[in-house]
Amino acid sequence: MGIAMKSTAAALASVVVSVLIGSIVFRGPYGLPDGAGLVMCIVCPLVIAWPASAWLFWQKEKLRIALGEVERSHAMLAEAHRALAEKARRDDMTGMLNREAFFAEVEAARRGTDAGTLLIVDADNFKAINDRFGHLTGDVALLEISTAICRAVREGDIVGRIGGEEFGVFLAGADHRESLQVAERLRREVVAAEFRPTGDARMPLSVSVGGVMHRRASNLSDLLREADRQLYEAKQRGRNQVIFTQVPAAA
Repeated sequence: MGIAMKSTAAALASVVVSVLIGSIVFRGPYGLPDGAGLVMCIVCPLVIAWPASAWLFWQKEKLRIALGEVERSHAMLAEAHRALAEKARRDDMTGMLNREAFFAEVEAARRGTDAGTLLIVDADNFKAINDRFGHLTGDVALLEISTAICRAVREGDIVGRIGGEEFGVFLAGADHRESLQVAERLRREVVAAEFRPTGDARMPLSVSVGGVMHRRASNLSDLLREADRQLYEAKQRGRNQVIFTQVPAAA
């Protein structure tokens, strides 16, 4: 209902009330105010109530619109804050979790499960790619590797970029057999990646993977240290392979 209609309704209601009061004060024939009294009971509310009601309803509408704008602004600000918070958790190039966010999520996941595996994935011979083709082409290789990793992991696994060419994966709830399957699938996906640094010939990529089975009593630093040891062992054995232990040495 518009402001004019609301104001008219309010004015008419005021007339009715005024006439009822006037009929008591200025009682005339048929119980209504007589003569000038009736005119006053009708005209005064119309002259006073309509503009007063219109002004009040107009102010109320302005307030409603202003509150709506404030709510929309708050919603936009909250969305912008969420977007900035999420952006702060992500690696700019790959879109994966950054190092800090990755390990924070791993810690949270470890508190909720007694099983799982931490994998450290490192690109093989990456310095040679940068030296030969330049860092921009090296970034393309990293994107191919990160995309391959994301294809290989399961839904709900935690994936992050934790170093220059180093990635972390936490397989929450995975047992020994499943961890091996995911790690090997990851390695094969990277090998199958279509990396063509010069635009024609395909250049093979590979990663070495070191991992350790999670135990609730294990410290995350110990898990990381053990996974790094397994990664170093994979590098020493010729790269492009997966090596991990079931129980961290510190446990």
